[in-house]
Amino acid sequence: MHRETKATSIPTSVKWAVFCRDNCRCVLCGSFFGEPVAHVVRRSKGGMGIEQNVVTLCRDCHRAYDQGENLERLGRSTTRESIYCYLVAYLMGFYPGWNREDMIYHKGGDYGAAVGDKDGGGKGAEHQRRYP
Repeated sequence: MHRETKATSIPTSVKWAVFCRDNCRCVLCGSFFGEPVAHVVRRSKGGMGIEQNVVTLCRDCHRAYDQGENLERLGRSTTRESIYCYLVAYLMGFYPGWNREDMIYHKGGDYGAAVGDKDGGGKGAEHQRRYP
């Protein structure tokens, strides 16, 4: 598997940790039908599959965030950007040093458990990016 693909996919251990952190609910609407599969920094932009970059969203909220569809269900002035800002603030409540740049895979970076372990390591905060 390509290193970037491995870094951006979400290991089962990360999904479980995120689901527990998010109280088994969509962090936007509170639905119990949420899944911990939404990258805050998009996977297409190199967003890594680590706890600090993944949130639990239901299918409708995930579609609203990713594709900008059906945003009115979340409020009249909701935009994709406003959802992003909300999700960043939400994650900063758990990870005070949250930084967008740290969520992005960079070729040649030292990612430790986030890339090197088959199962993603399951180490929680240790998934944070480490610099050489």
